[in-house]
Amino acid sequence: MGYSRFDRPSAQRKALLRGLVTSLLKQERIETTLTKAKEAQSICEKMITLAKQDNLAARRRALAYITEEDVVTKLFETIGPRYAHRTGGYTRIIQTRQRRGDGAPMAIIELIQPDK
Repeated sequence: MGYSRFDRPSAQRKALLRGLVTSLLKQERIETTLTKAKEAQSICEKMITLAKQDNLAARRRALAYITEEDVVTKLFETIGPRYAHRTGGYTRIIQTRQRRGDGAPMAIIELIQPDK
């Protein structure tokens, strides 16, 4: 009961989350439903923590999850060093509105700007 299944088979659920995390790291801000944002947040935090290690094994673990190579490069070269002094809390979720079609709560998930 610790995670949301999104009423999808496990392969589709994994592909959905991989796409969300890849988009979030690529654009640094996306809008999605609140439950999807909460699930993507925990995975994205783990990917940024991997990027802070900056070794070959960590890079390969990130490449196994993230679907685009240039996003992994960005993660390890810019995003990881940006949060080198933080121990967590790299993302924030902001609730925005109710979706018109089905009333689902929408949210913006974004990478925070680190304080220097």
